Amino acid sequence: MIKLICAPMATLSHEAFRHIIEKFGGCDEYVTEMINASSLLNMGPFEKYYLMNGPCPEKIVWQITGNNAETMAKASVIAAQHGGIGVDINMGCSAPQIYKTGAGIAWMLKPLEETRALVHKVKEALTAYEKQESCAHIRLSVKCRLGAEDFSDSTFYSFTDMLVSEGVELITLHPRTIKEKYRRLPKYEYVQNLAERVNVPVILNGDIKDAKSAEYALSKAPSCAGLMIARMAAQKPWIFSEIRNYLSHENESMTTVDCQALALEFIDYVMQYQPPEFYKTRLQRFFAYYCQNFSFAHYFQTQMLNAKTVEESKGRIIDYFTKQPDDRFIKY
Repeated sequence: MIKLICAPMATLSHEAFRHIIEKFGGCDEYVTEMINASSLLNMGPFEKYYLMNGPCPEKIVWQITGNNAETMAKASVIAAQHGGIGVDINMGCSAPQIYKTGAGIAWMLKPLEETRALVHKVKEALTAYEKQESCAHIRLSVKCRLGAEDFSDSTFYSFTDMLVSEGVELITLHPRTIKEKYRRLPKYEYVQNLAERVNVPVILNGDIKDAKSAEYALSKAPSCAGLMIARMAAQKPWIFSEIRNYLSHENESMTTVDCQALALEFIDYVMQYQPPEFYKTRLQRFFAYYCQNFSFAHYFQTQMLNAKTVEESKGRIIDYFTKQPDDRFIKY
């Protein structure tokens, strides 16, 4: 069966969000939001929230970002001490504020030997920790894109060959370049070609919106080992259940979601698992996507984005569904 993985998303891929997805049966793996290596080493007042591993520690993958190999190697070990499946190196984030610092996709644009040194140091640090603690194996993975706008097949495959040769055990590919947005479909053929080329699992990431789009992506990359889903997991936290049931044909009956109850429960989880300083950004990010399910999406989004307190957010949710009762329940 194809693995279903929840993608790393800043301000979203935290414990409160995982609780919501688990309500619908969850997914196979949860990649955490990017953990900044330097910040983790300094262990400021908020870093502990990035290291929370509930509600299912056995499904956690820690994603590390940064621009320094030594720092990232040390941070990887700190993350690994909190259990989970393994550590993922972020080499795919194309947000300017990330890659211009030398992090994210910048690792694909640097000289190959410099990036090789990073992977080698992280792998070496994790292996040493495993041996020292006699703990379970810590998988090393990388999430990446195709590279720069002028990338070539030879530069891309040389890069992925290097990753595997240095001990990377899984690659997640979002088959777009650094500047490509979402107007066109990803180049899924690169996922298929990579899966046929390397001897490690390759995960497809990009434009999985529902069961049909998942089926289409798999038809273009049948050799991939799994699907990673990002924004649509926030819009439809039940998407993993929907895709799993569709692909397996195990449960073809309809399930009803109480969207008001789910929204209120998410807020309660945020209050339970995030610090008050994070409430606003976590709620804003989630509801920017979640509200797209409804008839008056823009109005609902605006209401939620402008809410000043948690209590006001809850009140606006109840008010919306009181006025639009037909939106409250969704079947899938």
